[in-house]
Amino acid sequence: MAAMNDLRVSLVQGETRWHDPDANREYYGHLIAPLHGTTDLVLLPETFTSGFSNDAIDQAETMDGPTTEWLRTQASTLGAAICGSVQIRDGEGVYNRLCFVTPDGALSTYDKRHLFRYAKEHERYASGRVRLTVEWKGWRICPLVCYDLRFPVFSRNRFDVERPGALDYDLLVYVANWPSARTYAWRTLLRARAIENLCFVAGLNRVGTDGNGLSYDGASAVIDVFGQPLSECAGEEVVVTTSLPAKELLAHRERFPAMLDADAFDLK
Repeated sequence: MAAMNDLRVSLVQGETRWHDPDANREYYGHLIAPLHGTTDLVLLPETFTSGFSNDAIDQAETMDGPTTEWLRTQASTLGAAICGSVQIRDGEGVYNRLCFVTPDGALSTYDKRHLFRYAKEHERYASGRVRLTVEWKGWRICPLVCYDLRFPVFSRNRFDVERPGALDYDLLVYVANWPSARTYAWRTLLRARAIENLCFVAGLNRVGTDGNGLSYDGASAVIDVFGQPLSECAGEEVVVTTSLPAKELLAHRERFPAMLDADAFDLK
C-alpha cells in the first residue's frame, strides 16, 4: 500500500439537471475540468445524471452505459479518482449505485443499502448489502450514499485485521441529494460520523430545486477528526478542494485510541 500523504478532496456542489443525463455529463464535465492536476479525489452528487427521482428508473443504464465510460474518461483526464452515484440496471433490479473510478480505469461499486422509504425509493430500487472500502493514494476510503448517513452501525469504523493497529478506513464519504428541510440533520450527522469513527468525513450534496419542487441548500463539507469543518459550502454552485492532513489523523488516533474500547459486532 502507498505511503499515506495528505489527500486533496474536491467537492463538486452543482445544480443537477432533472432527468437529463446528457446535459448533466456536460454540466459536471465543465465544472470539474479546471481540477486537472490539482486534486486526488472528485466527489459528485447522488444520482448526478438525473436528480433523485423514482421515475428516473426508466433511464437506468447498465455498467456498459455512457456514464461509466464518462467517469473513466474524466478520471483519466483529471489524473484523479472520481465518484458519484447513478441508476444502474443489473439483472432483475435497478440500484442506486455509487461508482468509484481511478485514472487507470479501475471501477469499484457500492449499491446504496438504506433506501429512502419516506420517498418510496424502496418500492422501485433494489438494496445493496455489502459495504465498500477502496484504497487510493495511501488512504482507505469508505464511500456511502445519502440516507446511509442516518445509520451509524453500518458505517462504524472497526479494526482492520490485515493492518494491525489500523482501522477499516481513514475517510468516510457521503454523496447525497439531501433536501434543505433537513439540512440541520445533514450537518449534525456528518460531524457525528467523523467524531465517532476517528476519521475525516466528506459530504457532497447538490443545490437548486429539483423536478419534484424540493430545494437543496448544499452544505457540502469536509469534517476533520474533531468534528470541525475544514471547508463548508454555502447554497450555491461551487467547487472546493480541501487537503486532508494525514499526520493529524494518525496523531489523533494514537493520542485518543477510542477504537480500543469499541464493541465487537458483525453486520448481517
